[in-house]
Amino acid sequence: MGHEQARPAVTRHHGNRHGRSERARQAVLEAADDLVAAKGFAGVTMEEIASSAGVAKQTVYRWWSSKTDVLMDAFLQDAAEHLTPADTGDLDRDLRAHLRQLADILSQSDPGAVFKALIGHAQHDQTFAAAFRARFLDEQRQRDRLPLDRAVQRGQISADLDVAAELDQMVGPIFYRVLVTGEPVDADFTDHLVDGFFSRRPSMPPA
Repeated sequence: MGHEQARPAVTRHHGNRHGRSERARQAVLEAADDLVAAKGFAGVTMEEIASSAGVAKQTVYRWWSSKTDVLMDAFLQDAAEHLTPADTGDLDRDLRAHLRQLADILSQSDPGAVFKALIGHAQHDQTFAAAFRARFLDEQRQRDRLPLDRAVQRGQISADLDVAAELDQMVGPIFYRVLVTGEPVDADFTDHLVDGFFSRRPSMPPA
């Protein structure tokens, strides 16, 4: 290979909304992202997160009880910011853009490294697994289905569409490659998933 893959554009946490406390909180979230990407989940401690963020350890413990809590909040914020589909009114364009962004974030970014670390931790902590499923996977599923729901509301696709099943067939393979096989999830792959959707799509309802 010999060269690094281009990383997706992920805007970092700015943290200037609510004064010093919010800036400190955002610095902790960003530090957690960076440290896990560099050292892996097992190599990160609360002390290192605090030091990297430039805050006292007690400040971190005031908001979070463990590094897992910090990392989950960091990833949830990134997901809400960067994994919400745009609405251009063009279903094809919106699906392609969203799947490409989802694949890029999960496979090539610091938040993606955090996501994989959290999924790994969830295999050994059922309480955390349930919390992560409720706080991220359920919410992300609602975001992922937005392009289809909007298209149904606009009358662009049939109201009889099984949105959940179609979503599984488009989003599922991305998570499978990112978490299981490690195969590429490039634009050709995600576009192929969208092409598959349009080949299966029910006929447009009559005008």
